[in-house]
Amino acid sequence: MMSTEEREIVAALPKNSAMLLVLAGANKGARFLINGEKTSIGRDPQSEIFLDDVTVSRKHAEVRKDGENYVIVDLGSLNGTYLNSQMSARERLVVGDEVQIGKYRLTYFSGKGNS
Repeated sequence: MMSTEEREIVAALPKNSAMLLVLAGANKGARFLINGEKTSIGRDPQSEIFLDDVTVSRKHAEVRKDGENYVIVDLGSLNGTYLNSQMSARERLVVGDEVQIGKYRLTYFSGKGNS
């Protein structure tokens, strides 16, 4: 369940950006803005989305811009990347999708009118 503040933040996302939001579990409330061509996710401290847990590979996944959309791409991680509870190597993200990386569950929102 999103708080009023989280709903306001998501509603204010610019058109060509997106966000991964942790709504429950580890790191609840964390927000990760995605607005470049490629956003790295992993346990490596140099990752744009740094997830510090042994269930996450150093270079686990990336969110990549693909035209008007974003896709999640697994980078050969040990535990895999899951989209809506299904293991996925590469998949287009849709508003409301749940991305699971290790013990982290992140919900995807885009700046395309989520309110």
